[in-house]
Amino acid sequence: MATTILLRAKMLDRQAVQQLADWLAVAVAASLPWSTTATGILIALWLVAALPTLELGALRREIESPAGGLPVLLWLFAALGLLWADVSWSERLGGFNSFHRFLVVPVLLAQFRCSANGMRVLAGFFVSIVVLLLVSWLLVLFPGLWRTIQVGVPTKDYILQSEEFLICAFVLLGMAVDQARDGRWRHVAGLFALSVVFLANIAFVATGRTALLVAPVLLLLLGYRQFRWRGLVGAALVFGVLGGAAVVGSPYLRARLATSVSELQAWEARDALNSTSLHLEFLKKSVSFVKTAPLIGHGTGSIAEQFRNAAADQSGPAGVVSVNPHNQILAVAIQLGLLGAAVLLAMWGAHLALFRGSSLIAWIGLVVVVQNVVACLFNSHLFDFTQGWLYVFGVGVTGGMALRQRTGSK
Repeated sequence: MATTILLRAKMLDRQAVQQLADWLAVAVAASLPWSTTATGILIALWLVAALPTLELGALRREIESPAGGLPVLLWLFAALGLLWADVSWSERLGGFNSFHRFLVVPVLLAQFRCSANGMRVLAGFFVSIVVLLLVSWLLVLFPGLWRTIQVGVPTKDYILQSEEFLICAFVLLGMAVDQARDGRWRHVAGLFALSVVFLANIAFVATGRTALLVAPVLLLLLGYRQFRWRGLVGAALVFGVLGGAAVVGSPYLRARLATSVSELQAWEARDALNSTSLHLEFLKKSVSFVKTAPLIGHGTGSIAEQFRNAAADQSGPAGVVSVNPHNQILAVAIQLGLLGAAVLLAMWGAHLALFRGSSLIAWIGLVVVVQNVVACLFNSHLFDFTQGWLYVFGVGVTGGMALRQRTGSK
């Protein structure tokens, strides 16, 4: 009798800690758009709560799967890369820090394959983003309400904000199409209207150039997912019409596009130093770094040293030292070579495969992965704090939910 009571008490304690871990994951998701410090603290608390509740067998199952194992393999490769990097140990360990978050992917997959609270995490993030959207529009209407670096961007930066808004907009559009199939037109109108408000903020308030490149890819993906090749053609036509209307109707968007063109022309004509020229210069140099150590790279934490050496005795954009090649594949390849880049690409492929299917969860996960893959052609987002954790939690939580659906867990 006493043994039975003790076992029940332990089970209740375990369930309470599991619930705490789920709610801490909700808190992490809600904090991501707002505070780096709060997010870091909450992730630490979540790990302390989550790890003791996971069975070793469940965690091993995820690590042995491609979706959970390839992020761990990339981390292990980076750990080995510490051995052949020809830089100080502080730089090696600084570069290694960027890989640690990959270890969290199998933990989240295991947690939310077993937990029924994954939707709470997604809801927490969405509510937080809607609040950010409302504050952004308020700051446009009342610029003196809150002191910011850029009007309409209450926290962090416009690149992150536009990417977060883009993810939510396309999740809503996918939901609207699904609701339209069921004839729920009031729901369709509400979802579509909120999606338009998100997209209008990107077009008229704070336009990240990366978001402009990701948007057509997501629209084509949505069209193909819903209607196959007819949808692909229709999505291309819709983008042409709406994209043209946005350019015509938004002076801010036209200015952003014109600035990019003028910066490119100034770089070609007189080697001018500007945002566009720096991006192109970093990409050109990064390719040359990979060529000099193609197989296993220059070692973990070697990016800054490579740029320092290349910038010596140079002027203009070529003389600027960077720690970021603004391309995720190159950021990995410089340090870990083409073998490391192959692991990164395989990881993305495994995460895309995780979200096959027609469910809402599959669509959310697909949007998160595709947005990250396309954005990482122009940024090193997996090594950025907020974008990196957004990807890890987005894939980990929705991936666990997709696995739970697939196995029919209750």
